[in-house]
Amino acid sequence: MADKRDYYEVLGIQKGASDDEIKKAFRKLAKKYHPDLNPGDAEAEKNFKEVNEAYEVLSDSDKKARYDQFGHAGVDPNFGAGGAGFGGFGSDFGDIGDIFSSFFGGGFGGGGSSQRRNAPTRGADCEVRVTIGFEEAAFGCKKSISYSRTDRCECCGGTGAEKGTSPETCSACKGSGQVRVQTRTPFGVMQQTRACSTCGGSGKTIKNPCKECSGSGYVRKSMKADVNIPAGIDNGRTIKREGYGHAGRNGGPYGDLFITVAVREHEIFERDGYDIYCEVPISYAEAALGAKIHVPTLTGDYEYEIPEGTQTGTTFPIKNKGIQHLRMRSTDKERFGTLYFTVTVEIPKHLSQKQKDLLKQFDESLEAKNSSKKSSFFEKVKKAFQI
Repeated sequence: MADKRDYYEVLGIQKGASDDEIKKAFRKLAKKYHPDLNPGDAEAEKNFKEVNEAYEVLSDSDKKARYDQFGHAGVDPNFGAGGAGFGGFGSDFGDIGDIFSSFFGGGFGGGGSSQRRNAPTRGADCEVRVTIGFEEAAFGCKKSISYSRTDRCECCGGTGAEKGTSPETCSACKGSGQVRVQTRTPFGVMQQTRACSTCGGSGKTIKNPCKECSGSGYVRKSMKADVNIPAGIDNGRTIKREGYGHAGRNGGPYGDLFITVAVREHEIFERDGYDIYCEVPISYAEAALGAKIHVPTLTGDYEYEIPEGTQTGTTFPIKNKGIQHLRMRSTDKERFGTLYFTVTVEIPKHLSQKQKDLLKQFDESLEAKNSSKKSSFFEKVKKAFQI
C-alpha cells in the first residue's frame, strides 16, 4: 500500500470534499485519461485505473469513512474480519457506468447492465461547410448541401441479419452482453464484469449476415439537405439541422447536421459586424466645391451631398445601409447596420497645356490670400531646422 498515492491527491480535491465535488473531479479526469480517447497510451491507461480506484472508494460513504480513518489499510481486501474482498472490484461499476454512458454511449469498461449497454444511443453529428457570396450573406439565401452519413441498412432494417432471418441470443452470455471473470490474486479472488467477446456485448449473434451491410446493420449514404441561410449571417457562423446527422444505435435518434458558413470577400465592401465600409473616389473640383455624389450600397446607388472643402480620407456614415441584423424583429429600432464611406480625392493626370495654365491662374489667385499662412509656415520650418 505504500506506493499508492493519496486518493484525494489523485482526484485533485481537498479532504472533506462534497459528493458533487468528488464526482465532478472524477468525470473530468476519467474523460481525460479514458483508453478510448488515448489509444495505445500506457501512461493514460495507468492514470485512468488510478482515478477509477480513487473514485470507487471516495464515492462510497462507508469506504470513504474507513479510508479517512485508516488510509489505504482501511480499504484493504483483508481489512476487518474475514477479508471479504474489496467491494469495488467484486461488484459492477454501477455509478461509474452511468457516468461513462453519457460520455461514450455505453457501459464502462465492459461493466454495467445489459440494459444500459443495449439502450438506445443518439447518433453522432455531421459537419459540413458551405461557401456563399457577400450579398447572399447580407440578404439570406437557400442552399442545397451534399454530405454523407451513416444510416440504417434498408435491406435488413438495421438488424445486420440477412432478410428473412433475425439475430439470435448469444449462447455465451445468455443475451446479457456480459460475462463475469474471476481472477485469483494474493488478496483473494477478484471478480470483474466484462463485455462478452462472442457477441461484442450486444447479447446477439448473427448466423447469416446481411450482404448489403456485411452484418453491421449500417451503411454509408450520400445525402442532400436544403438549408435556409438567414439574412445577416457572418463568416464562420454555424447553422444546425436537427435529425440530419448519423443514425443512432439500438433505435436511438439521429444526430444533427452542423453547417458552417464561409462568406466570400466583396470587391468593394468590407464588413465589421453589421457595418460595412467602402472607398469612394471624388474629383478635385468636387472636393473643393462640394457636390452630390453617388455612393454604392448593397441595394443600389445612394445620392449623398458632401460639403465644400472636403479633404481626402474623410469618412461619412449612411445609417441603415449596412447589414440586416440577424434574427431581426419588427420592433427593433435599429434593424440594419451603417455604411461608412471614405472619400479619396483623385489628382488629375495628363493635363493639357490649357488646363495647366488655368490651374496656375487658380493657384496664383489663392496665393495672396494664403501668403501670410505660407510665410508663417516657412518661418516655423526655419526655426525648427535653425536655417
